[in-house]
Parts: sequence; C-alpha cells; structure tokens
Amino acid sequence: MIVIGALAATVAAAVAIVRRQTDVYTGYRRRLGRSVLLGLEFLVAGDITRTVAVSPTYASVGLLAAIVAIRTFLSFSLELEITGRWPWQRG
Repeated sequence: MIVIGALAATVAAAVAIVRRQTDVYTGYRRRLGRSVLLGLEFLVAGDITRTVAVSPTYASVGLLAAIVAIRTFLSFSLELEITGRWPWQRG
C-alpha cells in the first residue's frame, strides 16, 4: 500500500508540474503522508490478525500492544505533519 501510494503521489506531482500548478510540493507531501498512514493501518491490522490467528500467548499480545502503540504514535505524528492539527482537533 505504501509503495502504490508513493507511486500515485509521484505521478500526481509529475502531472501537476507539467501543468505548471503552484504548490506542488505540499500536495505531494500530503498524498505521500496519506499513503504512509494507510500502510501503517494495514500493518496494524495484519499484526492483529497474525496474533489472534496464530498464537495468542501473553508474550505475543504484549508485543502486539507495543507495536500498536508505536504505530499509533507514528500515525498521530504523521497526521499532525500533514494537516497541521491533531486528529481530535478537526472540529
């Protein structure tokens, strides 16, 4: 998902450059950040599925909790970087 999103963002930026649009960098950065966020969400879902389906031990659940916490922090940081606001400040 991340690679596909990065390629789509790059193509969209190239089209914008050819059309001589302004503020191409900001649009590229937002699209790229959204693809990274989507990729992180898929990775978290995959980790949850793997932990529940394969071996639900306390150690694997604890490791899953740590991974989800780290990825959630990264998602919040990317959201702040993309939009300039925390996710709960949308209204």
